[in-house]
Amino acid sequence: MKSLLDNVPQARLLDEVLKMLLSGHSVECIQHLRKMNLHHGLLPLLDVILEQPVGEKFIMLALRNTDERISQDKTVSPAFLFAALLWHEVLAAWNLRVQQGMRPVGAMHEAMDEVLARQRAQLAIPHRQDAVMKEIWLMQQRFEQRAGQRPFRLLEQPRFRAGFDFLLLRCASGEVDDALGLWWDEFQDASTERQTEMLQPEGDGEKKRRRRKPRKKPESPAVDEPAASSEPVA
Repeated sequence: MKSLLDNVPQARLLDEVLKMLLSGHSVECIQHLRKMNLHHGLLPLLDVILEQPVGEKFIMLALRNTDERISQDKTVSPAFLFAALLWHEVLAAWNLRVQQGMRPVGAMHEAMDEVLARQRAQLAIPHRQDAVMKEIWLMQQRFEQRAGQRPFRLLEQPRFRAGFDFLLLRCASGEVDDALGLWWDEFQDASTERQTEMLQPEGDGEKKRRRRKPRKKPESPAVDEPAASSEPVA
């Protein structure tokens, strides 16, 4: 009867998906969905993600982390969970645009919009969740910047903790070096003096652009001008 899922309103499908993901047994639920070939109408991007070794490890870590938090009566953010489920699609779309010559920030914004639009055609994730997911995704690039005032500005972000937890999942899955997560783990609780010591030197790509000297205007070619008349003007 899986064909009848096409007749179910998207809002109802979303409620059912959230029930499964937030049941405390999300890993088992996802595995059963795949065995019964029911996931296509619910999370159509899941198969693509789970076919990638790093992607599958990342997703399973996120789901197990969610199950553990629920078992400990801790709060769970649906937006964080959806951000994890869609992350590798966003990452693939972002890498493609960067390779095509786009600037990283602009490429990330386009990648996020593309993936969310594609997913929304199948499962109506509320727009109020979009802002949270985008903040988490955008922070991942900023974690790489550990020089100057950038780390301090990142700490001031309201959703820093969610972004940091997301980074730890990426480290645990092998997507990024563990050293990055360890650096931020120490930096956020360190004293001001220690934070200053931990800052990395400005890299070549992070140096401020020097002001270019204005180009000299090309000299106009010499033109023989007629001699001024000495006769008085009438």
